[in-house]
Amino acid sequence: MSKILDKLVELFKWPVALYMLVSIPAYIQSLSYFQFMSARFISLGLGFFLFFMARGMADASVKTRMQIIAHECTHSFFALLTLHKIKHIRVADDNSGGSMGFEGEGNWLIIIAPYFFPLFGFFVMLAISFYTRFAPMNLILNGVMGYFIGYHVDTVSSQIHEKQTDLPKVSYKFCWMFLPGANLWAIGCMLAFNSRGWDGVFVYQRLIRTLTAKNFDYVLNLLF
Repeated sequence: MSKILDKLVELFKWPVALYMLVSIPAYIQSLSYFQFMSARFISLGLGFFLFFMARGMADASVKTRMQIIAHECTHSFFALLTLHKIKHIRVADDNSGGSMGFEGEGNWLIIIAPYFFPLFGFFVMLAISFYTRFAPMNLILNGVMGYFIGYHVDTVSSQIHEKQTDLPKVSYKFCWMFLPGANLWAIGCMLAFNSRGWDGVFVYQRLIRTLTAKNFDYVLNLLF
């Protein structure tokens, strides 16, 4: 089954990359969707800056080890999503890197996942969803969301460099097309969740599709 799923994922590689590229203007236009001056977004902003304050005070080896663990766990998470059995997850003793292994050939989504998907942020969203079934959302949780948005931005920016071995596997052209829009998508989803929970995420995705379609029609009208 994983082989079939891998082939299906591979079919969508370049269409998804192209969509992420052309949707970038929509993500910029969508900023008006968020009420950044509301209390929940002010709290989110404080959490965001708190992360970078904490980052400056954290032990460098601990920070590096956490990034490696998050990186390999994100590979593993998408391997599991595409029905691959995980064989191992390892972190080097000197924090020079890590590795994970799985059964089967794999696909581009497993390879590129750590460079756009906020794994820790996603599980925080799930935890908040569970909490808010019994208690209302509060400003502390908004701050927590901001903290993990900061973590995602810092982790991705520190991992995308010329010595990274994953990126050539999917091609630099694909990374250039896919990663900017994919990271805007991830951050936009976390902002939308902070605003209105999962309903906000779904509404936000519809907004992005609508704006992208309008932008496409606008370009076509200019050309023809």
